[in-house]
Amino acid sequence: MKELRNLPAPAKLNLFLHITGRRADGYHLIESVFQLIDWQDTIHLELREDGQISREDLLPSAGASLPPDDLCTRAARALQSATGCQWGAHIQLEKRIPAQAGMGGGSSDAATCLLGLNRLWNLGLPLARLEQIGLTLGADVPFFLRGRNAWVSGIGEKIEPLPDGMLHPDQHFLVIKPENGLPTPAIFSHPALKRDTAHAIILVFAVNPYDFGCNDLQTVGELIEPQVNQALAILEKQGLKPRMTGSGSAVFAPCPVGFQPDTSVIPPSWQQRVCKTLSIHPVMKLLED
Repeated sequence: MKELRNLPAPAKLNLFLHITGRRADGYHLIESVFQLIDWQDTIHLELREDGQISREDLLPSAGASLPPDDLCTRAARALQSATGCQWGAHIQLEKRIPAQAGMGGGSSDAATCLLGLNRLWNLGLPLARLEQIGLTLGADVPFFLRGRNAWVSGIGEKIEPLPDGMLHPDQHFLVIKPENGLPTPAIFSHPALKRDTAHAIILVFAVNPYDFGCNDLQTVGELIEPQVNQALAILEKQGLKPRMTGSGSAVFAPCPVGFQPDTSVIPPSWQQRVCKTLSIHPVMKLLED
């Protein structure tokens, strides 16, 4: 096998996100439900026989230029290091998920690279080993490797797939990403961050999964970036119930099928999209074929 093309890397939304504590090493303990959506990046992998890892940005006009050393290249090198693999890869990335949005785009890219390169290099690593490698790259990477909507806790490494039927299979969301992003370290280090929310109960969540709990990071996001407040207000004026996803700055709200947002009130430099839910990471089916 010389290449794998059109590998999807979907974004996620945090239907809620509670901070329940903090470990001695500084990592925050969370409880959240991660929902996959169809706003996604696309990755193409080509085998290199010289052992080198290279990356090409195919959509540089879609946003800010990618750094030379992004999560895709780091994932590839981490997999090489863990296995002693002598193969290399050229990674082509069609980047559509906005950065500093709280949508997990970089982590999803890393997970898709790990899954794809495990196949391209014929390594045969089990999912559990890929998750160990993924966790060294970012707390959200193991979720994308599992590839199913899940109840996530710990620092992101405890992943429990949600029972079938708990989430609506055809739920739609209006997602707005303001022009300004939010750096995750600034959110988690802020003194105003609430870090002692009581543990959530999954059966209570299941009663109304799209109006449960809150995002504990949102209060800090609103303090740091006024555009978060503006985005929330835009959704509220359209009769929706919004909240921030992850560490922001993207906000989202459930909306009816066929909902047409009033795009005239959304600044032209912002990104917006009506997204559909995914029940399973689409790369899983591709790699099984």
